[in-house]
Amino acid sequence: MGMTITEAILARHAGRARVSPGENIWCDVDVLMTHDVCGPGTIGVFEQQFGRDAKVWDPEKIVIIPDHYIFTADPKAHRNIAILRDFVKRQGIKQYYDPDFIDTDVDGVPQPYADPATTSYRGVCHSALPQNGHTRPGEILLGTDSHTCTHGAFGEVATGIGNTDAGFVMGTGKLWLRVPPSMKFIFHGEMPDYLMGKDLILHVIGEIGFDGATYKAMEFAGQAVMSLNMEERCTICNMAIEAGGKSGIIEPDDVTLKYVEERKQPGAPSYEIVRSDANAKYEAVLEFDASALEPTVAQPHCPDRRAKARELSDVKLDRSYIGSCTGGKTTDFIAAARVLNGKKVAVETFIVPATTEVDMDLDRREVNGKSLRSIFQDAGCKIGPASCAACLGGPQDTFGRANEPINVIATTNRNFPGRMGHKEAGVYLASPLTAAASAIAGKIADPRDYLS
Repeated sequence: MGMTITEAILARHAGRARVSPGENIWCDVDVLMTHDVCGPGTIGVFEQQFGRDAKVWDPEKIVIIPDHYIFTADPKAHRNIAILRDFVKRQGIKQYYDPDFIDTDVDGVPQPYADPATTSYRGVCHSALPQNGHTRPGEILLGTDSHTCTHGAFGEVATGIGNTDAGFVMGTGKLWLRVPPSMKFIFHGEMPDYLMGKDLILHVIGEIGFDGATYKAMEFAGQAVMSLNMEERCTICNMAIEAGGKSGIIEPDDVTLKYVEERKQPGAPSYEIVRSDANAKYEAVLEFDASALEPTVAQPHCPDRRAKARELSDVKLDRSYIGSCTGGKTTDFIAAARVLNGKKVAVETFIVPATTEVDMDLDRREVNGKSLRSIFQDAGCKIGPASCAACLGGPQDTFGRANEPINVIATTNRNFPGRMGHKEAGVYLASPLTAAASAIAGKIADPRDYLS
């Protein structure tokens, strides 16, 4: 019996010829990511267990990205970022993406730690990691964020871990992992132009439930999936955790390799392409006809409360939110602009780029001869700074905080109570196409009614 791509990658990183689901193995880690929410706790664990003067296992393989609170005025959140800045300076960690951090220890000359001319130096970690060349096929990438599974889109094992595990990895470069069983989701046929990756993953979660893939590797395949660009594939893998998945993964192809090579950093390690064996064993294989699917929405307060957009036309909205790691990428804004071009929004609509690179794309990319930014401004949208912003709710000055419950359609990945402010706010998850159409209608709408 062969191995799935997940099993094969884990076996190689454990120095084993093969592994089987349920086995516990020591694995070498290629990349560790942490951010301003969990970074201070991870650093605390590392220094408690290894000593404040101890050096991390490899300063080139640790990536730290302030993203959740980077824009807030909250002093406690600022303290988190101050801890990160102190740590990266003491440890010599160069992969630190923070636009306001100035290193004054280089011959007494102030200079930015990350060069904004060459890096996507600020933004949501799950978008900034690929954009800055930290996601590669065949590797193991761990991060202190449950949506680290995003990076399985590059044909690597990527999963979220807690601060304790991350502190251990920070000191040793290894972690004890249990091999997950794999489930395979195959989308046959061509992808309709009114569907996006978000529709596919919401359909899957609605099919199997929010716990249907608990501690399993979710492997996505089929013509429709492989026709998507890397940003769309990231959206699919990102929400594997919303079905309880340990990871999401897509086999690498020419699209993957082109993206990786274009983003490759000088001196980056070589990588090895891994694929599933033809006789690999899966716990379950589910197959879908992509052409038969419709624009999909997840209703409050769980990602598996699936409905078709056209079935929810009586749901009035107070806000539309297009942003986050599942809806704030360049591809997402191009899709939204296709709908919003020449139209006006009927409800408060926020456009929040995932990274500063995406923010620049709002000026560089066009739809029908108009820049994305001008389309959104003309439509009456509000454009926010690159960050996680309202996806988490977070500090009092995020866009998501509200004094009273409201109905929001959002391209984010979670709709639990309180996720975007008030605990009784109704958050409806949808693709950028559906969120844009709904912004125009003032109620949940099918994007097919607004696409020419």
